[in-house]
Amino acid sequence: MPLVTGLVPSRFLTLTAHLVIVITIFWSRNFRFSRDTRRNPPCGFPPFRMVVALSVTLGLFAVELAGFLSGVSMFNNVQSLLSLAAHCSASICLSFFVFERWEMVTYWYIMGFCSALPAAVEILLFISVLGLKKKPL
Repeated sequence: MPLVTGLVPSRFLTLTAHLVIVITIFWSRNFRFSRDTRRNPPCGFPPFRMVVALSVTLGLFAVELAGFLSGVSMFNNVQSLLSLAAHCSASICLSFFVFERWEMVTYWYIMGFCSALPAAVEILLFISVLGLKKKPL
């Protein structure tokens, strides 16, 4: 099986970029919503729902980083390409989310497709490698 060079560093960089954007949104949530939420919350959502969404995203990052840094999925080309595409598109979408002030419901879609999907595949790889003692694909 030929190893595609550049997938591991690219995956790490896009994962880190997505993590930095999520942490930045998490830290600046009070500034972003402080003026509007007292009178008119975005899309009818109170600010604590944004905190819940960001916390779930950080938990999904913990799952994916644990699998990546433990080596379970570090050299799995399928997971690397999926993670690379998902986190790259999430970084771009979250940049638009911040700058264009998209509605909060959009964040749930971004989180579902770009964070939950790679984390779910990572969990399946954990089960396959550690639970069933099989070599990853």
